[in-house]
Amino acid sequence: MLLDVRDLRVDFRTRDGVVKAVNGVSYAVDAGETLAVLGESGSGKSVTAQAIMGILEEPPGRVAGGQIFFQGQDLLTLGREQRRRIRGEKMAMIFQDALSALNPVLPVGYQLGEMFRVHRGTPRKQARAKAIELLERVRIPAARTRVADYPHQFSGGQRQRVMIAMALALEPDLIIADEPTTALDVTVQAQVMDLLGELKREYRMGLILITHDLGVVADAADRIAVMYAGRVVEEAPVKEAYAAPAHPYTKALLDSVPRLDRAGGELAAIKGLPPNLLHVPPGCPFHPRCPLAQRACRDDPPPPLYQVAPGRASACHFWKETLALSSPARPDDGGAR
Repeated sequence: MLLDVRDLRVDFRTRDGVVKAVNGVSYAVDAGETLAVLGESGSGKSVTAQAIMGILEEPPGRVAGGQIFFQGQDLLTLGREQRRRIRGEKMAMIFQDALSALNPVLPVGYQLGEMFRVHRGTPRKQARAKAIELLERVRIPAARTRVADYPHQFSGGQRQRVMIAMALALEPDLIIADEPTTALDVTVQAQVMDLLGELKREYRMGLILITHDLGVVADAADRIAVMYAGRVVEEAPVKEAYAAPAHPYTKALLDSVPRLDRAGGELAAIKGLPPNLLHVPPGCPFHPRCPLAQRACRDDPPPPLYQVAPGRASACHFWKETLALSSPARPDDGGAR
């Protein structure tokens, strides 16, 4: 197993109290596998990724418990310098907003070359040559000329390619892509995801894809982990989850996406809002918004991840009823790209 996250807990201390942003998350990724992490904003997807990468802002955040095994080693037991060496060389992250993630006052070639200068001690001239190779690898036209350009001189899709090049620089074993297609038009989204998929297969990397786009997930992912209120509520192979979700939240997410086989009518919406993590509802956090909620959902402790089938799990007392209600939803109908 490449990455194995076990019962991870991350808190943020605020003036109003302690926010449990990640509350017992567990998931795993193998080499060559793509895990898509889904959920509304505030569900804990990006905070989990930051904890894995070791870039959580402390304070106010802190890892309150759990384990993060990477290639068999618990990252949470390592010192700051050991984590820094792993970050970039063994695992890398593609951030959501490339324009903010890149340094606006340095040429992209300098920023790409820095990976080699810092981690490998590569001389400046050779580091520049490596930067050009990377830009060519992610299909930036006229890479030898553009290596001296600044981030604002690239289009949104090209900046995202630069971020992918930076993540790939040292050929890591794991890449975490946090909303890599946000704010890009559908054609560029497809190009970026196709490039990521091609590079993943070439280097046999593990990929964690954090996204809201169910269509992208259908095309790119092997497995999904659906998060709600800091917890994983469903985990399954993507085709099985799309065909028959086993948690009401997953079903609601899929039902809210336009589908080619359901022309006309109103688009379904999930009622209510995600919970305030300072005041998470008792019982199952989703019960105030759940059409299947019963007394046990409100009064009993939050349900554990029940094994629904081999390789499938759902944190719902009534997962059997959810499966029974699930209508066919082919992955290629997950949304237009």
